[in-house]
Amino acid sequence: DPALVGRPCVAENVLADGGEVGFEHAGGYGEYLVTEARHVQSLPGGFALTAAPLIEPLAVCVRALRRLRVEDAGPALVFGDGPIGLLMTMLLRRNGVKDIVLVGGRADRLRAGREAGAVETVNYHEARGDLAGAIRATGIGSFTNIVEATGSAPALAACFALGAPKGHVLLVGDYAKARLEAPFQTVLHHELELIGSNASAGAWPEAVRLAVSGEIRLDRLVTRVFPAADYEAAFALVRDRHASAIKVVVGWCVACR
Repeated sequence: DPALVGRPCVAENVLADGGEVGFEHAGGYGEYLVTEARHVQSLPGGFALTAAPLIEPLAVCVRALRRLRVEDAGPALVFGDGPIGLLMTMLLRRNGVKDIVLVGGRADRLRAGREAGAVETVNYHEARGDLAGAIRATGIGSFTNIVEATGSAPALAACFALGAPKGHVLLVGDYAKARLEAPFQTVLHHELELIGSNASAGAWPEAVRLAVSGEIRLDRLVTRVFPAADYEAAFALVRDRHASAIKVVVGWCVACR
């Protein structure tokens, strides 16, 4: 679309054939990529391009929240202190959920979770093999809405143990070939709903609106910005489990350095 030339934009990465740019289609870290013009959305001139890469995970979370169907503002439990877990915490708070417990493994990220709206945080490294017990120790009993964003089998098991009657359990992590022996009698007796959500299709307009309006502060999750020439240092920071990085951005343009 010639009208888009020269304008800062983002584009939904799920294409018509079902593949995603950066996965089935090349372009995840490229200076150039091919996408569908109908998916491209322009950004206002004053919007920080360093925050724009976070619109994609925000769209994943917007779609996930729709799938979760927050029908009341009862207590929520979020497993995962990465970008998805932190963005889900922000969205739940924005949707009126006040009692949010965030579970993760890095002190700096858990601190960011409290700033994002979590009233309690649990470091699973300190759970001593009893993750559900450590979460119950927060004083919030069972949870109406549970978000699992880690892909961890112990976290999945805790979801079943902590769901309130008629609660919703959302799976939005990467589970690869993980398998779980689950107490499905608990699902039956508590009438739990197990919900999966994948990718971001249909959620981009709302994600762009939330980002541009400042209702969701994406810049809070950007830890460092590296020019593309320093990509090795950027990846080293991401891989360092002891670093405090939340989201590392690689920028091609001058405005992103």
